[in-house]
Parts: sequence; structure tokens; C-alpha cells
Amino acid sequence: MSASVITVEGLSKEYSLGHSRAYATTFYELLASKLRFSSGDVKSDKADSQKFFALTDVGFEVKAGEVVGIIGRNGAGKSTLLKILSRITAPTTGRVVVRGRLSSLLEVGTGFHAELTGRENVYLNGAILGMPRKEINRKFDEIVAFAEVEKFIDTPVKRYSSGMYVRLAFGVAAHLDADILVIDEVLAVGDSSFQDKCMAKMGDLSTGGRTVIFVSHNHSAVARLCSRGIVLDAGHLAYDGKVNVALVEYGRRLLASGSAKSASTYGPLVGRVVFESVEVNTSLAQEDRVIEPTEELEMKIQGQLMTDVAGFRVTVNLFKRGELVVALHDLQRPRDCVAGWFESVVKLPALFLSPGQYSADIAAYSSRNSDWILAKSVGNFVIADHWAENYETSHSMGLVNYPHYGSRREWG
Repeated sequence: MSASVITVEGLSKEYSLGHSRAYATTFYELLASKLRFSSGDVKSDKADSQKFFALTDVGFEVKAGEVVGIIGRNGAGKSTLLKILSRITAPTTGRVVVRGRLSSLLEVGTGFHAELTGRENVYLNGAILGMPRKEINRKFDEIVAFAEVEKFIDTPVKRYSSGMYVRLAFGVAAHLDADILVIDEVLAVGDSSFQDKCMAKMGDLSTGGRTVIFVSHNHSAVARLCSRGIVLDAGHLAYDGKVNVALVEYGRRLLASGSAKSASTYGPLVGRVVFESVEVNTSLAQEDRVIEPTEELEMKIQGQLMTDVAGFRVTVNLFKRGELVVALHDLQRPRDCVAGWFESVVKLPALFLSPGQYSADIAAYSSRNSDWILAKSVGNFVIADHWAENYETSHSMGLVNYPHYGSRREWG
């Protein structure tokens, strides 16, 4: 059995939430405040603050080579835990034992200096992580190639975009020979191709015996990358075990708190299926998202199955002016799904929808049991009104024989 590389015992972290209080900025103000304090006119700092526990009595162990996903709502204590593991902040009570060299990436450009070039920051960050210069020299070209910043490696990083920043920071953290890699939500900054690249790299690290601690709200990435999940809820350890069970437990807690992102839903599968997000090309949450007529429509639906569902499939209904235009089935045929995180994708070819604003409902069903759930009005998007100028394009592409727009049909 692999030895433990991280041991967390009775970990708690307390913060003081101070109320608004004017601080002295000159010697006169400081002297006056001291005199008022000595006469009893001013309350002490302790009286002016409230205590808040970001973590309470958290304990677990991580074995060498494990990939552990830490999930929970905002404010659950995930980032505080990683800061303690990375020795950025100290616990109030309890202890953390880390056996081996730990590399952390907790926010974009952690350990970078804005005035230094990308090259200088690679060496600086590597030195901070305890890497000898020979080791950095050996990995330098690989880091730069992974980050795709060859042209800008001698440019000060203050001129980098956020994507370039995070690519280089992740490249340093992932390629230097640390035993443990700790990653917070920073990968959300990169584009989808870079995120896939990072997922593949972290998979390679884990198969190579490295230990990875991964915090993300992208639960499909957690399910794909991690074998173990830890759920934090209001600073407490709510679950520690198999990642699929952890995702289900997180979903149950969202339901219990009323925080699950479900629209008005009804049907026999209510409580068994929870829709958490719907994205269209970028995000359906962005109101009046404008899509070019020549752009393929792709919708990604993510959520939780609280129980096993036989013959599971997802459908998206698109409406224009209240009338159903098309029903889109996901790319997978009905399949038997176990409880846990799910992701379904539906697609519609370019030049299929006429210009205008569309709304969408999402539905899921069990073809085995004839059970279903429908979520109403999960968002809107707009097909841009460039139809006249795109007609010639569609004609040249041989697409003028597409079905007549506005009639009801199914796709998928």
C-alpha cells in the first residue's frame, strides 16, 4: 500500500471579521487614539470583531499517486485548505504533514513578478519551489513549448494576457519535479483546448506517480481526472471517498440548501435528476448571446443523477415566439447511467435556424421506465440577422435545400 504523502489532523482555521474602524494615518491621530483608548472611550479590537471558522476539525490522508478532487460551494473552505497545505497561511488548530516537495498553483501567476520577463519568472518561480538551476535549465524548453509563449518569453509578463499568464504558470508548476501538485480553480482562465491539455498533463503526472490535489467547479473535469473526492460544506468535511459518490453528495447538499441551478421543474424524475448548467457555444447564462448564422449550435448540459437511471437521455427543445421549432436529442443514445455527474451534448448544423431570439427548455427521460423531468426556460440566445448577406454563402455551400425554417422537426 502506498505511503501517505499528506496527513491532515484536526485542522481548523479561524479568521476575525473586523467591523469598520478608522486607523490612524498621522502621529497626532495615533497619539489621540491611544489617549482615548486609555480613557476607556474606544473599544478594543477584539470587541470590534467577530470570529469566523473557514475550516473546522478537518482530517484526511492522501496516498502517493492519488488524484483527489476537492469540491464544495463558494465559501466552503476549499481555497483556505489549499493555502494551508501550501504553507501560505498557518492553521489555528490541528496540523498538516507534507512528505515530499509540493508545488502549488492557487491563482493566476502565483509567484510571478509583473516587471520580470517570462524567462526570468520561470527561473524565479522554479527557485521559489526549491528547484536547482540545472533542473530548470533541463525543463525550460519543455515548459515554454507547453505554455505556447515562445514569441513572448523575453517580454515582461505584465504585458501578457490572462491566458498567457496562466499557461506559463501552470507549465512551471507541472513540469518541475515536485512530488505533489496542488491546483485551485485557475484553469478556468484558459481556453477549452488549453484546459484539455492541462487535464491530459495532470493525468500523465498521476500515472507517473505524482500526487495531485485538484479544486474545481468543473465537475465533469473532476469526474474525468480524479478517483477520489472530498466534499467540504461550510468548513466541515462532509464526505471523503469515491469521486462519483462525492459528486452525488455535493448535489444532494445543493438540493437541500436550495442552491441547485434548476429552473422550474416537474415530472417523475424530480429529485433524481438535477440540471446544474446549460451552455450554448459559450454560455446560455449570458443573456441574449448572439450566434452567427454560419456558426454551429452546440449545447452542453451538465448535472447530477441522484440515483441510477436506466435508458437515460437528454433532450433540448428550442422555441421561437413561444412556438416549438426543433427538438434536439443528445449525441448519445439512451444508456443506463449510475448515480453521479453527467454531461450531455446536443448539436445543430450552421444555417439551420432563422434569425431571431430563441429560448430553450431541457428535458431528461428514462426510456426504460417512461419517467421524465422537464426544466422550463433555462435561457435565451439570438441568431444574428445577417441572412441576406449569408444567402450567397449558403448557396455556394450547397445548403439551400435545408428544411424550411420554422417548421417543427427533430434532430439527433
